Amino acid sequence: MDKQTFLTALREKGIELDEKQQQQFKQYFEILVEWNDKMNLTAITDQEGVYLKHFYDSLTAAFYHDFSKPLTICDVGAGAGFPSIPLKIIFPHLKVTIVDSLKKRITFLNHLAHELGLNDVAFYHDRAENFGKNSKFREGYDLVMARAVARMSVLSELCLPLAIKGGHFMAMKGPNLKDEMEEANIAIQTVGGEVKDVYTFELPEEGSERNIAIIEKRRKTPKKYPRKAGTPNKSPIQ
Repeated sequence: MDKQTFLTALREKGIELDEKQQQQFKQYFEILVEWNDKMNLTAITDQEGVYLKHFYDSLTAAFYHDFSKPLTICDVGAGAGFPSIPLKIIFPHLKVTIVDSLKKRITFLNHLAHELGLNDVAFYHDRAENFGKNSKFREGYDLVMARAVARMSVLSELCLPLAIKGGHFMAMKGPNLKDEMEEANIAIQTVGGEVKDVYTFELPEEGSERNIAIIEKRRKTPKKYPRKAGTPNKSPIQ
């Protein structure tokens, strides 16, 4: 996806980028490629691939959820900043927190935010399990996001404890989400969630399947969740 196609595809969805935002995406790409030589942030480094599979893919979240109002967002395991940094560029009023377990990624994100001139962004080097237990952050976000990090049963335990009651958890996934959702149902309900919507669509140009699941936080998460680091992955709630 070249830059012009990127702009056109977003315009068709009602998202118009000004000069500053276009420049921020250009800079984002350049910084990502430069730092990727020093540390492994992404396997996708060609410009068309980054614009489609990272930038555009991240922004598909805005096709299915309203980001135009003030929101506090926690992005769990964001890696090189996806999806929350592209969303922050488009919607500068968002308050974004990113938690990632790798210190080098946090170093990259701090540099990136400074270079792009982003305000109201905070980065934490921590395991999601520990972060979700911390009373400073627990049940403190309108929207918690994760992009293809783990299975839904695991993600629900990591992410839903961070959402306020009445808030949402959005999982951005590749193909075959249906089986994952069925297996995650007990986990979602155990930590206080109810499935609101699941959207299936294709990325333009290459036609690969994407899924976005939106879970509403209906009840407070029991104190025992998330369990200690590593446990959700080893033995998901069933």
